[in-house]
Amino acid sequence: MTQLDSPEPQFIAGHPALDFVNTVAWRTDDARRVERVTGVEEWILWAAKAGIDAPVQGAGGLTELRGALGEVLDALVDGVGPLPPGPWQELSRAIVRARQRADVPAELPLRWRPAGLDDALALLAEELLAGPYLERIGRCQGPGCGWFYLDRTRAGNRRWCSSGDCGNRDRARRHYARSAQSSPR
Repeated sequence: MTQLDSPEPQFIAGHPALDFVNTVAWRTDDARRVERVTGVEEWILWAAKAGIDAPVQGAGGLTELRGALGEVLDALVDGVGPLPPGPWQELSRAIVRARQRADVPAELPLRWRPAGLDDALALLAEELLAGPYLERIGRCQGPGCGWFYLDRTRAGNRRWCSSGDCGNRDRARRHYARSAQSSPR
């Protein structure tokens, strides 16, 4: 079973906001698309595994936020003109709302304490999109995958969500093509 086919969410993106979008397997293939985290209980487990300490109030807002962030990240990675207005407005409203509802405890280092998981993820998305790794955000080149990752390779040449998953599929596909091409007919 591959990571994309596993029923368990994976944490391979390098940033929790990217892992959040990656809770949908086969994101760019409608025929195979699977939402791995759907109900409140599943989001509670996902947040704990992701190391995010925030209450979960409902799943609907999380699904909408995930979709908006995914579309903004797609536009970023594709390098297409302005960001999509609908998803961008939804994401920016979520960030503003998260800051308005967050608490800032009297302790250092200074940190926002979000009111809920949706707010925590909106603030993590803000951190990601405003931070130094913006140009290192990539999307898996595996057909249908669509998972995002932070490319932390020295050369900036990461191509897949996982070398052992989509990377293996690509190598096997190229090997098969070479073998079929070189075999006598």
